[in-house]
Amino acid sequence: MNENMVQINTPNSKLQSLWKRGAEFLGTDYAIMGGAMSWVSERNLVSALSNAGAFGVIACGSMPPALLEQEIIETRKLTAKPFGVNLIIMHPQLSELIEVCKRQKVSHVVLAGGIPSGDSIKSLKEAGIKIIGFAPSAIIGRKLVRSGVDALVIEGAEAGGHIGPVSTSVLAQEILPNISEVPIFVAGGIGRGEAIVSYLEMGASGVQLGTRFVCATESIAHPKFKEIFIRAQARDAMPSVQLDPDFAVIPVRALVNNATDAFTRCQHEVIGQFRDGKLDKKEAQLKIEHFWAGALRRAVIDGDIENGSLMAGQSVGMVSKIEPMKDIVEELVSQSESCLVARNQA
Repeated sequence: MNENMVQINTPNSKLQSLWKRGAEFLGTDYAIMGGAMSWVSERNLVSALSNAGAFGVIACGSMPPALLEQEIIETRKLTAKPFGVNLIIMHPQLSELIEVCKRQKVSHVVLAGGIPSGDSIKSLKEAGIKIIGFAPSAIIGRKLVRSGVDALVIEGAEAGGHIGPVSTSVLAQEILPNISEVPIFVAGGIGRGEAIVSYLEMGASGVQLGTRFVCATESIAHPKFKEIFIRAQARDAMPSVQLDPDFAVIPVRALVNNATDAFTRCQHEVIGQFRDGKLDKKEAQLKIEHFWAGALRRAVIDGDIENGSLMAGQSVGMVSKIEPMKDIVEELVSQSESCLVARNQA
């Protein structure tokens, strides 16, 4: 084998070695998961991501069971590669959604929005479905592992949509050295291959990206929605404000517009109804979630970028053009390999 061949093969082999555990868990070429973005992560984006060698994830969001089932069926028409489904555990029809995933023989289910019940985990595992949970801390990560979750996502505050209070870099330092029983995927603020490599070298099995894929050619997001992503800078993606510390509302990171103020008004109204006894806590939280679902649809589907929600992570500043998903994924992999080559030559 000549020297040039070694130089060509080494970085690819190194990258494959770094994310081997994650890629094998997902059944993909690359251990890159797609973040579940409501209205965006549907059949077209999901299948494009899977066909590019990564792992697409359908965002169920507030879908009823029949709609989710149809989405899974339609996604399968577009790809023969693995993909998953993200379910929100506070969904009032969670058990029915789980039955849909079982009936459709979905390989992986992401349970988001809190700590899933033992019944949900048991039901999925009995069907042979791999379960991915979100760990906002090492304590919760260990609890999820003990409960039977097969992999974890640790997502920092730099991410778009619903976020926790801790940055990705801090979560990675807290969790990666201390939990090794299951594969861990790092998310939040990742937009280039160099960042992917850094987390893999810290012990991650893979990564999850969302914002970076919004402007893929295959994305059904409205042209105006994509345009504002391309124009935005990292500092434009800001978290929403929690009005009442006694009423926990998960902050949402989005580009600031009229919807930001509308959400504040929505919180005032819902908290008032909760205080007056008109809504219990779960009903109030669901009502707030419905605000985001409707506001996000107005922006993503209808192109109302003034009054719709523009959920975006801080990596939005690295989104510069509309391009095919295959090119985005290949660029991330190429950047990762180039980073490893540079380190080998240093």
